[in-house]
Amino acid sequence: MGFMPIKSGLCFLLYKTRKGCVFVVGFSSCYLQRVVFGRGGGEGRKVWTLERRTMMNGVEKTNGEDIAMEEQLITPWTASVSSGYTLLRDPRHNKGLAFTVDERDAHYLRGLLPPALLTQELQEKKLMHNLRQYEVPLQRYMAMMDLQERNERLFYKLLIDNVEELLPVVYTPTVGEACQKYGSIFRRPQGLYISLKEKGKILEVLKNWPERNIQVIVVTDGERILGLGDLGCQGMGIPVGKLSLYTALGGLRPSACLPVTIDVGTNNGKLLNDEFYIGLRQRRATGQEYAELLDEFMTAVKKNYGEKVIVQFEDFANHNAFELLAKYSPTHLVFNDDIQGTASVVLAGLLAALKLVGGTLADHTFLFLGAGEAGTGIAELIALEISKQINAPLEETRKKIWLVDSKGLIVSSRKGSLQHFKKPWAHDHEPIKGLLEALKAIKPTVLIGSSGVGKTFTKEVVEAMASINEKPLILALSNPTSQSECTAEEAYTWSEGRAIFASGSPFDPVEYDSRVFVPGQANNAYIFPGFGLGLVISGAIRVHDDMLLAASEALAEQVKQENLDKVLIYPPFSNIRKISANIAAKVAAKAYELGLASRLPRPKDLVKYAESCMYSPLYRSYR
Repeated sequence: MGFMPIKSGLCFLLYKTRKGCVFVVGFSSCYLQRVVFGRGGGEGRKVWTLERRTMMNGVEKTNGEDIAMEEQLITPWTASVSSGYTLLRDPRHNKGLAFTVDERDAHYLRGLLPPALLTQELQEKKLMHNLRQYEVPLQRYMAMMDLQERNERLFYKLLIDNVEELLPVVYTPTVGEACQKYGSIFRRPQGLYISLKEKGKILEVLKNWPERNIQVIVVTDGERILGLGDLGCQGMGIPVGKLSLYTALGGLRPSACLPVTIDVGTNNGKLLNDEFYIGLRQRRATGQEYAELLDEFMTAVKKNYGEKVIVQFEDFANHNAFELLAKYSPTHLVFNDDIQGTASVVLAGLLAALKLVGGTLADHTFLFLGAGEAGTGIAELIALEISKQINAPLEETRKKIWLVDSKGLIVSSRKGSLQHFKKPWAHDHEPIKGLLEALKAIKPTVLIGSSGVGKTFTKEVVEAMASINEKPLILALSNPTSQSECTAEEAYTWSEGRAIFASGSPFDPVEYDSRVFVPGQANNAYIFPGFGLGLVISGAIRVHDDMLLAASEALAEQVKQENLDKVLIYPPFSNIRKISANIAAKVAAKAYELGLASRLPRPKDLVKYAESCMYSPLYRSYR
């Protein structure tokens, strides 16, 4: 064996076998390449590549390790070739009982596995049968997390093929309970924990993560987890869940995803007194100490992973969410799913609903219960879309939208005491205290709940909406299910079956007056996986509001007449990968149009290109 540096950043290890063949194994920072030179004539040489960049129609592909055709042989590399017991403990390459006889011989697996040979399809069938035996959703969540830690491809195949059944398990509403009990169910770390103790060393911490080619980071500080409040370090379940969906629904490869929790303490006294709590046992850091830690993190991310890594802020409290997005949008590729993702998916539902209620977006009046990051984010994107459609100033189109917070209708006379993100929604009107009174005064055609408080769309509120509108459009968006402003059954029953309803968390079908209503779900998972894929395939360097509008329009276009006939304003999740590819294509096209794309030349067919870059969970054959 010899070691031979060829050029800067690329080295080769030379091996000579007893038969005279020379194996050249080359390493670089961005790919791993192995070339086998044969003796004499014959084929001359064969080339296998595991993680490398390749070209498709002259365009560099982005999906790294998964570029080989599924029928091609690959080598299960880690730091070295995995084999034997190590291979069975490597979730990226483990196939369990699906290893073939030849693979068991080649990789020293004889005797380490029972003799049975199962296909991936049969493994999937068995696991789905087992999952359905659990009556408690958290048990299903834990079973799925266990699977992810031992067999990555089978986990994603299960999730992709059964997305409508398993999405509520790996994400909302079950992930909320998982975060509440994260300290008790914690088994092994699934991301990076960066606490105040790492201040001054965050770049070193990032380098401890084994993957170097990171494309998306989902980060939380755990202060506002869903509608459950401050869960501190236990909020890690949210980044882990979101990134699972980035892979399953958007096709980003798992190794390119990094979950991060910023631990600055918690103000949750119950957690601070919990002996199983896994985070810092102190009250939350605020002010300059907090800002300096976040700034060091953002600087280190850019230095370690480059300009084009997506940083998705998740479940930060209002006062930090808006500030972080405003501060880092000009310098980083940042995205806040609670503000921007929620807004985009809701706008898509509204655009689709116009086919049922008639008129244009500008013809409608919107009333929100909740004026936090979700509510104001949705309101702003609606106003932007109306502004684009009718070519009117944004200040004018905002007047079609009214918000109610905990103190009542947001009006001009309250401007002096309002937080900065609420001020654009303070219109001229007399003060009104409650939602019902505001509804009767404003007479909205669309009622949107983003309050995080359950049971606030009362019977009187829904009946008032139904008395004003023939087809009242009601969106109860708060998560998890327990925090929803009303249930699907309540919306349909109290509106006498006339409501067009969607919610943030899933509800079962409802039978009313001999009709079966299937409620839609305004789930951010429709948007962020495809949106992120669009940023990656275009090499975008910044997020622009027009990209969010493009994503909304792309999702609305996927709602077909057969869906509308069932009063559904969102397409079925069973088609989510196709939906994500179309969203990615529209987002990428907008990035190129705005001059924010760096991946050149532009692919001719962005939908096909997006599909070609998607991670495949099918097992690979090992040589």
